Amino acid sequence: MRLKGKIALVTAAGQGIGQAAALAMAAEGATVYATDVNAELLKSYQGVANVHTAVLNVLDKKAIAAQVASLPHIDIIFNCAGFVHNGNIELATDEDWDFAFNLNVRSQFWMIQAAIPKMLAQFEKDGQGGSIINMASVCSSVRGLPNRFIYGASKAAVIGLTKSVAADYVRKGIRCNCICPGTVDTPSLQDRINSYADPVQARQDFINRQPMGRLAQAHEIAPIVTFLASDESIFATGNAYMVDGGMTI
Repeated sequence: MRLKGKIALVTAAGQGIGQAAALAMAAEGATVYATDVNAELLKSYQGVANVHTAVLNVLDKKAIAAQVASLPHIDIIFNCAGFVHNGNIELATDEDWDFAFNLNVRSQFWMIQAAIPKMLAQFEKDGQGGSIINMASVCSSVRGLPNRFIYGASKAAVIGLTKSVAADYVRKGIRCNCICPGTVDTPSLQDRINSYADPVQARQDFINRQPMGRLAQAHEIAPIVTFLASDESIFATGNAYMVDGGMTI
């Protein structure tokens, strides 16, 4: 039980990677607070040991602060909430840009800012700070992908945010890393596929850009989150971990 005694807070935990990570950390002994803006999705956790659920809108700064304040202490944050906009710069709107940066970046800023004082207090008390894990993407400063202008820009910002937090708190017991998945077969991906005129071809196009010849499954991303949450990664901070099926070979 690599996470026994630790408290983890996960956003967008109702489905996909967030759900897989929440379940994986709970299986490793963490007490997990699985949050999502969609209360219906959180019903899937009924009867799951070590998991508490709460509705949380990460676009609400006060709600984030209240959620963090409600926890007895906080050891792990997995900022998973995000949205993928389709299109190039010619199709981008100010409204889509603002929404993406608010959800993909600002919500992480607010969450980390709310949690830092608790983590610092823990470090001063018993030498246990915390681990912050942010959802970035291989589509970011790592690699440009077609028709992902807004998304790629926002995820590049997440990598910069991650490294900045890591640098500021490297001597204060707080680690901050991010993960950069390739294309993962999640409900949100299926929603995007369904928006295409030819969903069958759209799915095949997503598969074709993966060197392994298949999409990742959410449970294949969860182990890197558990690793970064645990003391096995105690000497790792400020890193962007590729989990991309070879897209950056």
